[in-house]
Amino acid sequence: MKETEKLTGDDVREGITAVVSVKLENPQFEGQTKTKLGNADMRGAVERAMVEGLGTYLEENPKEAKELILRCITAQRAREAARKARDLTRKGVFEGTTLPGKLADCTDKDPKHCELYLVEGDSAGGTAKQGRDRRFQAILPLRGKILNVEKARLAKVLENNEIKSMITAFGCGVSEDFDDAKLRYHKIICMTDADVDGSHIRILMLTFFFRYMKPLLEKGYVYIAQPPLYKVSKSRQDHYCYNDKELEQLLDKLGRKGCEIQRYKGLGEMNAEQLWHTTMSPESRTLLQVSMEDAYNADQTFSILMGELPELRREFIEANAKLVKELDI
Repeated sequence: MKETEKLTGDDVREGITAVVSVKLENPQFEGQTKTKLGNADMRGAVERAMVEGLGTYLEENPKEAKELILRCITAQRAREAARKARDLTRKGVFEGTTLPGKLADCTDKDPKHCELYLVEGDSAGGTAKQGRDRRFQAILPLRGKILNVEKARLAKVLENNEIKSMITAFGCGVSEDFDDAKLRYHKIICMTDADVDGSHIRILMLTFFFRYMKPLLEKGYVYIAQPPLYKVSKSRQDHYCYNDKELEQLLDKLGRKGCEIQRYKGLGEMNAEQLWHTTMSPESRTLLQVSMEDAYNADQTFSILMGELPELRREFIEANAKLVKELDI
C-alpha cells in the first residue's frame, strides 16, 4: 500500500461487526427504539476494553490480523475507485473538450435518435467514420481487446484507457453512480469483426456492461451489429452472406460458375459504401438487441468463462465439447 493511500475509519470497519456486552445500573437509552446507549461515562470504558482486547487478539492471531489488514486495503481501494468513477461522470462529459479524442460524435443531441458504434481498431473506425450518417451515428474506435473486468478490481478497471473512453462517451457513470438519464446514446452498437477475435472483444465489452452498467442491458440500449462474412460477385452484381449456410444457398441460386467469393477477415476490408449498406444503414442492416431475460444464467456464464477459476472453464469445455461442430482456433 502506498504512503499516499490513507485508511479511514469506514475502511477499517467495512464488513466487521463487534458484539460488546455491557452491564450497568440505571441504563439510559437515546430514543424509544433503545438502539443506542445514552450513558456517556461508558464510552471510555468500552473504548479501553476494545483497544486492549482487539490488540491482544491481533498479536496472538497474525493470520487473522493479515486478513483484516487486506480487507481494509480492499475497502480503501474500492472507495477510491468509486470516487474516480464519480469524477469521470461529473467532469462535464457533455462538453466537447472532455469527450474521447477518437470519438467522432454525431450532430443530433437527442439521445433517443443517437447511435454509438464501438468499433474494433482504427482501420475499421476510419471506414465507419467515412460511411456513417453523421447526423445520428457516432463512432468510437477501441484499440485491441479491452480489460477483462471479471478478473480486475474497479480501480484497475477505471485505469484502462478504452474503458475510460467508453464511460466518458456514454456520460452516464458506472456501478452505483450509473444514471441512464444522462446516457448520450440510446443505441450502443458493438461492431466487431466476424471472427474469433471479434467475438472475444464483443464478449469483453458485454462483460463490462453486465458488471458495471447493467441497466444498459436491462433497458435494451445495447446491440450487436452483424457484418457480412462473404461477398459474392457475379455479372457485376454484389451479394452479401452472413454465414456459411447463406453462402451455400446463394451459390446454388446463382450457379457456382463465374462467382467470385471474398471472405472478409475484418471490417477494415470493406470500403465505406459497403460497410454502410451491409452493417450501418437502418434500412438494410441487421442488429441483435442484447436483453436480460435470464440475468442469473448470464451471471453464472460470465463468472465461469471470464473469471479467475480455470477449473470451472475446464468443466464447461468438457461438458460442451461434443456440441461443437466447427472449431476456429
